[in-house]
Amino acid sequence: MLPLIALFLAAFAFGTTEFVIAGVLPEVAQGLGVSVPTAGYLVSGYACGIAIGGPLLALATATVSRKALLVG
Repeated sequence: MLPLIALFLAAFAFGTTEFVIAGVLPEVAQGLGVSVPTAGYLVSGYACGIAIGGPLLALATATVSRKALLVG
């Protein structure tokens, strides 16, 4: 049961971080000195980078032990 709870909390945390930017996007745009659509493109670019880079990084490190990856 504990792994299921950990998985749920991780999914909730990832989902929250993905959607919280929508509420503060105007402030982000103002802080960067760009328009709101441009700031939205920056967020989309980050999300695409994660979506593409995550699986590639998993493939690249598939032969390395988990402990070595976490400890360094």
